[in-house]
Amino acid sequence: MNIGKYTFEEFKELAAAFHSYPAPGLLLGGYMVEMARRQLPEGTLFEAMVESAKCLPDAVQLLTLCSTGNQWMKVIPLGRYAVSLYDKYTGQGYRVYVDEQKLKAWPEYYAWFMKLRPKAEQDSDQLFAEIEEAGETVCGIQPIQINPKYLGHSHMGDVGVCPVCKEPYPARDGGICRGCQGEAPYVIDSRDGQPDDVADVLERAPLRIIPAEQAEGKKALHDMTEIVPDEHKGPSVLAGQTLEAGDLCRLQRMGKFNVYDDSELPSDEWVHENAAVEAFAKRIAGDGVAYELPPREGKINFTAAHAGVLTVDLEALERFNLVPDVMLATRHGYSVIEEGKQIAGSRAIPLYLSQEYFSRALTALGDSPVLSVKPMVLKKAGVLVTGTEVFQGLIEDRFIPIVSSKLMGLGWDVTVSRIVPDDKDAISQAVRDFMEQGVELVVTTAGMSVDPDDVTRAGLVDAGLSEALYGLPVLPGTMTLVGRLRHGGRTARVIGVPACALYYKTTGFDLLLPRLLADCDVTRRDLARLAEGGFCHNCKACTWPKCSFGK
Repeated sequence: MNIGKYTFEEFKELAAAFHSYPAPGLLLGGYMVEMARRQLPEGTLFEAMVESAKCLPDAVQLLTLCSTGNQWMKVIPLGRYAVSLYDKYTGQGYRVYVDEQKLKAWPEYYAWFMKLRPKAEQDSDQLFAEIEEAGETVCGIQPIQINPKYLGHSHMGDVGVCPVCKEPYPARDGGICRGCQGEAPYVIDSRDGQPDDVADVLERAPLRIIPAEQAEGKKALHDMTEIVPDEHKGPSVLAGQTLEAGDLCRLQRMGKFNVYDDSELPSDEWVHENAAVEAFAKRIAGDGVAYELPPREGKINFTAAHAGVLTVDLEALERFNLVPDVMLATRHGYSVIEEGKQIAGSRAIPLYLSQEYFSRALTALGDSPVLSVKPMVLKKAGVLVTGTEVFQGLIEDRFIPIVSSKLMGLGWDVTVSRIVPDDKDAISQAVRDFMEQGVELVVTTAGMSVDPDDVTRAGLVDAGLSEALYGLPVLPGTMTLVGRLRHGGRTARVIGVPACALYYKTTGFDLLLPRLLADCDVTRRDLARLAEGGFCHNCKACTWPKCSFGK
C-alpha cells in the first residue's frame, strides 16, 4: 500500500536516508500522516501536533512542510502514538491514532508495537511485510478541535545578552540565561581539550599552602577556631588579621601547621568570601531587614528591624540558590516576625568565589530586594457572623470569640461585630455599615459552603466585593474566601471563614491572616503554593506555627 505519492519501498528508502534506518515507527507514521491529510479540504494551511517524540515527528517532517523549527509542528509527549493535522487558523482537523484492537490482526506487527518480545527475537522481514499490507487499516481517526492556546506561534520576544556567559538568550528567562541558572547539561572542557576534573568544575581558588612558621607578616584569610574542652570555643585568629610570631605558636598549639597564602591569586578573578557575601547582602535586604558588618566566615545573618510579616521573593531566592557556591536560607514567607528575630542567612561557600559565579549570583538576585518585613499596617477589624439559626438564638455563637481572639493576638482591634441571618441584603448592609465605621478588615464566618442557604458570598458581592479568590488547596479550610471590598470611596480586605474554624485550632484562615495584616496582595498563585504542606496532621496537641502546616 502506497504512502502518499511513494510506494512502500520508496518511502522505506526515504526513511532510511532520513532516520539512519527504516524504523517501523516511521513507516507506520507515514500512513498515519497521509490518512489525516486526506481528510483536510484541498488547499488548507495546516499544522501538526504529535503525541510521541519517537519516530512519528520524523514522518511529519518527511511528508509535510511542518517541522519543529518552523513551529508548524508541536510535539506534546503524551505517550500515545497519534498525530493530528489541523487548520492553522481555526484549529479544526483530524487525529489519527493506532487502534490496538485492529492491530491484533497482524501478529508480528502487534508484538513489535506492544513490545511483547526483544528486538533480537523479531522477524524484521515479516514485520515490514505486515506494515505494508496493513497500511492504514490499523489506525483510527477522530475529528478534533485544537485548544486555542496551541494556535499560532510563540515568539522569542526581547533578546538580551547574559551578563555571565555573554551569549544572547530570551530576556523573558530572567536576569541570566537558563544555562547560567544551572540548567546546562554539561561542563566546559578545559583549554587543553580534556574534560575538567571535579576540582576544576567546582572552581576552587588556586591558593598556596605554606607552613605556619613561614606565615609571619601574612594576613589570615579566614577565622581559625580554637577549642578548649569545657572552657572555650571561638576564633583565635580573625580573617584579615596580620599574623605575628605569637599567633604562629598559638596556631601550632591548635594543631594548625599550614595556612593559606593568596599573594599569587589574581585579584580580578577571585572574590573573598566576606567581600562576596557583603555584596549579596546589599541586594538581599529590603525594607525592615537589618544585618551586621563585617561578615564572619563568609556568612551574614539577617534580622527583622521591626515587627511585621516576612515577605520572600521566591523566584529570586531560587535563582540565587541555583548558582554554584552560594546560598541563602530563609524562614517561611509570610511568617509573623518579632523585632530583632533572625529571618535568614546567606554565605559564600568556598573561601574564594570565582568572579564568574560571583557575577552570576549578583545578577540572579536582581535589582529588587529578596527579603522585606512589612509592618502590620491594618488595625481595625469587624467580625460578621452569618446564619439564621445563630441570629435567632437557636445556636450559641462561638465564631466571634474564636475569631476575635486570633485577631487581637496579632494586634488587630476588633471594633465591631454583628450576627445577621442568611439573607443577602442583611449581609450586604452589615458589611457596608462596617466600612462606614472605618473597618479595614471584614471577617465573615459561615455561609461559605455549597449549601443553598449559604448566601454570604452573594451578600459580599452586593457590598462591593472585588478581586475575590475562593477556595484554598488546604485542609482544613478549603472553602475560604479572600478579596477586597470597595464601597463609597472606602476599601477594606475581606476574608470568609468556613465552619471548620469552629472545630480545628488552625485552618487556612490562620495561613492567610498575617498577609492581610500587612496588607499584602494575595494571588491565585500564592494560594496554589499553600498546597505543599497544606494538609494538616490533626495532631492531638496543636503546635502551629511550629509545625509543617502551610509550609
